[in-house]
Amino acid sequence: MKRVWIALVGLLVAVSFCGLLALQGRYTSMMVKMRRDQFDESVKRSLDQASKDLEHSETYHYLDSVISVYSDELIALDTTMVTPPHSVLSNPALIGIVSRDSAIRELPPMARAIHSPVTFSMNTANSDAISQSAANFQRAVRNAYVYQRGVLDRVIYAIMYNASEKSFEERINPQFLDACLRMSLERNGVTIPFHFKICTSDGREVYRCPDYDETGSQYSYTQTLFSNDPSTKMGVVIVHFPQQSQYVFGVVSMMLPAMVFTVILFLIFIVTIYLVVRQRKVTEMKNDFVNNMTHEFKTPISSISLAAQMLADKSVGKSEQMYENLGNVIYNESKRLRFQVEKVLQMSLYDRKDIALKPVELNADELIDSVVKIFALKVQQSGGSIETRLEADNPLVNVDEMHFTNIIFNLLENAVKYRRDDVALKLTIVTYNEGHDYCVSVEDNGIGIKKEDLRQIFERFYRVHTGNKHNVKGFGLGLAYVKKMIELHHGSIKAESEFGKWTRFIISIPNIKD
Repeated sequence: MKRVWIALVGLLVAVSFCGLLALQGRYTSMMVKMRRDQFDESVKRSLDQASKDLEHSETYHYLDSVISVYSDELIALDTTMVTPPHSVLSNPALIGIVSRDSAIRELPPMARAIHSPVTFSMNTANSDAISQSAANFQRAVRNAYVYQRGVLDRVIYAIMYNASEKSFEERINPQFLDACLRMSLERNGVTIPFHFKICTSDGREVYRCPDYDETGSQYSYTQTLFSNDPSTKMGVVIVHFPQQSQYVFGVVSMMLPAMVFTVILFLIFIVTIYLVVRQRKVTEMKNDFVNNMTHEFKTPISSISLAAQMLADKSVGKSEQMYENLGNVIYNESKRLRFQVEKVLQMSLYDRKDIALKPVELNADELIDSVVKIFALKVQQSGGSIETRLEADNPLVNVDEMHFTNIIFNLLENAVKYRRDDVALKLTIVTYNEGHDYCVSVEDNGIGIKKEDLRQIFERFYRVHTGNKHNVKGFGLGLAYVKKMIELHHGSIKAESEFGKWTRFIISIPNIKD
């Protein structure tokens, strides 16, 4: 699949997943908002009803006490519908009601509409007397109604007077308010625990429930008590629900599994796309590796084949010098071919986790010095120079001699490969100790490595290139092999470079303690 198709499919699926997650998130947010609004409305309605229940209870209590005081007068209204009590008849200026103890209680102003009793008589002999009697009866009923309303006004006045005489603390009954709140909340579907406190209108706390907890108090609800009274007689009840957040966001638990599964699928998709892209990249690098390997093998095989044909051709005269030259060609090219095969075989060890190393105790400075002497000729042939500063105080390490030699050789060969044509190659090898590690620094003044390539140079088959054309033929296996072997020796390697100027590789391997 082409890269553009992979990118297009990945983009479409990613947009689809993001849209699905956005829809689920929006739906969940709407559900939470609806749940919160419903909860707020239920609580406010419950508090309002509890406040009314408290006022109704107080009114009923006062009404019961007043009725017990004025029960005789109310009974008199039923038995004497027309004629007011004797006390009123004897003193028309006094508008009141006589209680059980014969004390005259003043009526409210509305009851003072009655100034005198009304009497009437019926004369059956006179036809006009019937009309007069009807009129008198109507007036009597009207006056009785006004009188009875005055009694009720007085009862209400007494209730208001008694209420105004008591302080807010005396009027409130916390236990009854608690029962009203609980009943109202349950009636509106709110069954989670709540805590409340009662305060006066000026903020002074009067009561709080015994198990009061501040948890969730930042989301409290306030309801005014005795709202029709003067401000000094009013109070407030403040209610909060410690489990309000769990109750409101409980609806999320229904959508959470779907969102989690969607995120998991999205992550699986990302991993799949990553693996596809990585596999495509590995395939490209392997194809490049095969092409380079074919080129690297083709040249020495052709040279060996040509030399063998010349040796076998009897028509060509051969001198002793010619035999020697053809033998050198076959030897050198076979040696070159063997070296390339060894590099491929080295990488066959890369994926093996049971590589059998043969570590021995040796002096790393001496080993590096011998490798440099062998490699110096190749550096000189390219017009360069090599400098060594073996300054390690403790050069003793426990390593596999063959693999450690290959590590140094690969780093030196890379320096020769990636030299600049306009500048003479200069190689510098320095050894030193850092803590309990033996360190080797291999620095060259070659073409350098870009920052984006510096992070990937230790990957298999990866080769630094310009565009799609590699500057130097190779397999892209050398540095991957170096890193693998150093890690197996419990060491580390890092690369530093400035593009177009220099490159430095630093190896650290644990020392053998003195």
